[in-house]
Amino acid sequence: MSESTAHQTEDETEVLEEFANRDYEWGFITDIEADSAPPGLNEDIIRFISAKKNEPEFMLEARLKAYRHWLTMEDPTQRKESERWAMVDYPKINYQDIIYYSAPKPPKTLASLDEVDPELLATYEKLGISLDEQKRLSNVAIDAVFDSVSVATTFKDKLADLGIIFCSFSEAVREHPELIKKYLGSVVPYNDNFYATLNSAVFTDGSFVYVPKGVRCPMELSTYFRI
Repeated sequence: MSESTAHQTEDETEVLEEFANRDYEWGFITDIEADSAPPGLNEDIIRFISAKKNEPEFMLEARLKAYRHWLTMEDPTQRKESERWAMVDYPKINYQDIIYYSAPKPPKTLASLDEVDPELLATYEKLGISLDEQKRLSNVAIDAVFDSVSVATTFKDKLADLGIIFCSFSEAVREHPELIKKYLGSVVPYNDNFYATLNSAVFTDGSFVYVPKGVRCPMELSTYFRI
């Protein structure tokens, strides 16, 4: 190893150690009442999640199909080292010790940002993410997800004028089921791998984007998850 390479490696190590020893500034807690599922994973939990999301029957069936397939799959942590998922070594996960749904109360559809709990808005402000369209200087639309629900989506009306749909997945399921049926699982199918299958069964929200053919989106679209 050359002297310059050794020096570079030492510098990189120092930088990594500095980051590793730094206090995690985003580790604050948001004090807000939540509506949560009990720990555990079974068909009752799948139905609980789907009911909380007010999903149509086809979504519940898709979740149950994924869950039943997941039960037949091998946990990657149990494979021999050369066949482990992503070649990563991590402790075995107890999937029955996880809460798969938690959402801020009250679980309702918000008409505007004015109805969002101030504590939630403050959380995103602390993260440097303003959900107030009037305060946003950058031309970026945001869908903010807190635990299991989307709490706010900015610039929806401006994008809708162009035929662009930008909203939470839960809203898209209710308002645009034909698009969900057409595209759900078309990129990563529910049976692609152990974790994709699990996610297909228990996912609770995310962002949905539809840009019609021939339309150019006038701004960046961004999603922020706070769990």
